Amino acid sequence: MPEVVIKIGGREFEVACQAGEEEYLHSAAKMLDTEAQTLASQIGRIPEPRMLLMAGLMLADKTAAMEDKVAQVEAQLAEVQSALTTLQNQPAPAPERVEVPVIPAIVTETLAEIAARTESFAAAIEEKSAS
Repeated sequence: MPEVVIKIGGREFEVACQAGEEEYLHSAAKMLDTEAQTLASQIGRIPEPRMLLMAGLMLADKTAAMEDKVAQVEAQLAEVQSALTTLQNQPAPAPERVEVPVIPAIVTETLAEIAARTESFAAAIEEKSAS
């Protein structure tokens, strides 16, 4: 079982842990040390057991707040998933009938005449550029 030296509140502690958990232990000790440093800066020098207790309680308070937030987010997610399922299970809306007006013959004839003139201009330009 590996032994790891951690530093909390300016004091070093030797702690045993399972193989492979060293990094997790260092991370947890860093969080506890951050809280201990906060206490030390606010209160000053306090006895080691009291410092560790207070730092642990501060972390527990943060953890409880995060658990509450996670519960809220999970409840919101459940509501959204329920709404999504409801929408997915609804039948498709009836198709809308769209009527397209008929284009008058005069418009079609005018467009054909414009197209013919455009082609004529293009051909004339092409002949002039080829010469």
